[in-house]
Amino acid sequence: MAVDHAIEFAKRFDAALHTLFVVETEVGSDAAIAGAYEAFEAAGQDAVDDVIERAEAASIGTIEGMVAQGTPHRAILEYVEEYDIDLVVMGTHGRTGIDRLLLGSVTEKVVRLSPVPVLTVGSEEFDEGT
Repeated sequence: MAVDHAIEFAKRFDAALHTLFVVETEVGSDAAIAGAYEAFEAAGQDAVDDVIERAEAASIGTIEGMVAQGTPHRAILEYVEEYDIDLVVMGTHGRTGIDRLLLGSVTEKVVRLSPVPVLTVGSEEFDEGT
């Protein structure tokens, strides 16, 4: 899992750990979608809080977390620039067939456009035999 790797890197190199959850807001803006945004933000905050708790348990010294809105790859790249991030750790989906050759649209865009290294971590669900 990507979080485990990020925590291990932060611990090994005595680095700050930043966790970012981006709620996609380019989908639309009607009332039904507004309610979904609130649910996604709440789920995102829960995910950020979980990472922070795990990092605290691992004795990481500096931990930052936030939920952002926007186009995910752009929000990630803006965060990288604003907070002077040295390494991005992102998960990929456990896909099979032709889909396994693609990282996923957000991860792939961050890999291509990031000014810093990006470590991609495959899903534990992925079976190398497929």
